[in-house]
Amino acid sequence: MSRLIVVSNRVSAPKAMGAKGAQGGLAVALSAALGDYGGIWFGWSGQETDTFTGHLDMQRNQGVTTATIDLEPQDVDEYYNGYANRTLWPLFHYRIDLTEYDRNFGEGYERVNARFADSVGPLIEPGDLVWIQDYHLLPLASLLRGKGLKNRIGLFLHTPWPPTRLLVTLPFHERLVTSMLACDLIGFQTSEWLESFLHYIDKELGLPVSPDGEIEYEGRTIQARAFPIGIDYADFTAGAKSPEAEASYQKLRQSTRGRKVLIGVDRLDYSKGLGERLDSFGRFLTDNPEMAKDVVLLQIAPPSRGDVASYQQIREDLERKAGHINGAHADVAWVPIRYVNRGYPRTELAGFYRAADIGLVTPLRDGMNLVAKEYVAAQNPEDPGVLILSRFAGAALQMPDAVLVNPMSSEEVSIAIKYALDMSKEERIERHTKLLASVRDSNVENWTRDFIADLSGRTPAPDLI
Repeated sequence: MSRLIVVSNRVSAPKAMGAKGAQGGLAVALSAALGDYGGIWFGWSGQETDTFTGHLDMQRNQGVTTATIDLEPQDVDEYYNGYANRTLWPLFHYRIDLTEYDRNFGEGYERVNARFADSVGPLIEPGDLVWIQDYHLLPLASLLRGKGLKNRIGLFLHTPWPPTRLLVTLPFHERLVTSMLACDLIGFQTSEWLESFLHYIDKELGLPVSPDGEIEYEGRTIQARAFPIGIDYADFTAGAKSPEAEASYQKLRQSTRGRKVLIGVDRLDYSKGLGERLDSFGRFLTDNPEMAKDVVLLQIAPPSRGDVASYQQIREDLERKAGHINGAHADVAWVPIRYVNRGYPRTELAGFYRAADIGLVTPLRDGMNLVAKEYVAAQNPEDPGVLILSRFAGAALQMPDAVLVNPMSSEEVSIAIKYALDMSKEERIERHTKLLASVRDSNVENWTRDFIADLSGRTPAPDLI
């Protein structure tokens, strides 16, 4: 059987992989796949070095081998903070107003991808399957082909793919996309992002595209498909029943003193629509004064990418908005918004989700959004909460039984909050039953299995999950 070589921007050190519940669902799934197939997980260690040497730190834990390299500060600044997070990330989330086009960023991105190719290439044996993760490494397959690699290579995009008219604002966009066509399989979260990619291939590159997503390029056939990712359902639901989850459930319920709880859990990022969410909640408080003092919004927003100026500005704006809304509506016994700028372990989050009457998941644009799925999985099926979900999240295509909203309309979200609070128990159960079936069946293990099966050219094994 072929080995699996996973390549991602960052790799968790093996010691951090010890407890399954301590890591995200993607890490769990990839670790499990590597354990089944054998192989290596390669990427950046997250550490910096004064001079890049290409030294590989090889470690093995619980059947998974990792190989990591350190990068120079200039690499981190230009490749990661620059091109990845100040050029591609905002562009792929439709924010061309925040997209920065800097020649140095592009050069750093190409340099680090070349360093990845130089470092991982010698680790790949004939017959290995190579699976590249996400927008940080779009040129990597082409660089590996340039070194003579003949293996099957797959690429999966965890982000949206922007419409053609936005993508063409990117300098050298053709070179970037054609480098992706060195892959054998390119995966997207949803049919919408897939269709945007194929539209670009047709309109800008003029390449033949078949109805089932096959692209003909330089005598090769590349398959493009949608593979919607899910959560580690079994592990997450087990964690939701743990003592830690029960403790966080009781803590939130007791501290809110019988009030209805809305919860948002998002990395601090402009794509998550956090400012718009606070505005919408403030609109709800103003429009429904008779209900206002009976509700609390818990917004958990751990910081991210603190070295990027736009993220520092987001934090300042949110703190100011939360303070303004609380100042306008609070009294001595009640504060409407609890804004928490830190992260929590997944088991504690599961307890918070279960305690919340409404899950408020309203990104402006999201590749998938697994918080929506975690919220549904954590609910008590006999008395579930209501998921309010942005129609611009990839998850909306899989979860039509959520209350779908336009997150940019504070009026629409305000009305949705009132509707959810007034919703009958029978309707809540009916919606939750359908949502839970989708979350259970579209889990991360099936996503991993289906992608690897397509990459290897095999028929997926029967679903035993």
